[in-house]
Amino acid sequence: MDNPDLSWPERQKILVILAHPDDPEFFCGATLARWALAGHEIRYCLLTCGDKGTNDLQLDPQELCALRHAEQQAAGAHFGVTGIRWLNQPDGYLVPSLALRREIVRIIRQEQPDVVVTCDPQNLFPTSSYGLNHPDHRAAGQIVLDALFPAAGNHNFFPELLKDEGLAPYTPREAWVSLTSQPNVSLDVSEHWDAKISAIKEHKTQIGDPAKLEERIRARHSEDSTPENPRYEEKFRRLVFR
Repeated sequence: MDNPDLSWPERQKILVILAHPDDPEFFCGATLARWALAGHEIRYCLLTCGDKGTNDLQLDPQELCALRHAEQQAAGAHFGVTGIRWLNQPDGYLVPSLALRREIVRIIRQEQPDVVVTCDPQNLFPTSSYGLNHPDHRAAGQIVLDALFPAAGNHNFFPELLKDEGLAPYTPREAWVSLTSQPNVSLDVSEHWDAKISAIKEHKTQIGDPAKLEERIRARHSEDSTPENPRYEEKFRRLVFR
């Protein structure tokens, strides 16, 4: 389907569940800008605070965690993000455990989003220029997809969530899997590329030279366009559950 988000009949509640601060902006920031402009509600859930994302030996991990919280708030503001939930798991050590699957099932039942955005757990080599995919990205995608199906919508999974917390089974209508080598949706986000770059630049602890970063991101235009007349796409594997 071309541009399936344009067929959404009403305002959607979109929950982005990824591993680190800055993942939403890097993976799908232009799409989030597009959805925000269309009036959809966007919320984030981040599994870690990125406390290992530095080569500065003098920067304490907890100090970095606080900085990255603030940076993510600033970046999310570019897309009107209405809330950010932090699990603050140790950066770099994510594994697709039952405990984390249960936590994501809890959050999905609490938030009741129409659409969940995550990333592809199978994508070891995302692009020729990206290199090796971070293990946290792969683990986060596995955790979220395993929570989405079949657990979130089935009362027999983690029954204590229903019994003790009153969280009834709930299945989002769709999942959009970013950073995938198996896309079935490609969105033209050319007019939102500047917004993506502006949001990424809020992650100052992760950027060495902002000008060089922008140059690299602007070079990611589609193969059928040129630097003078660029066209930008973001691709997803779209899963429809109901």
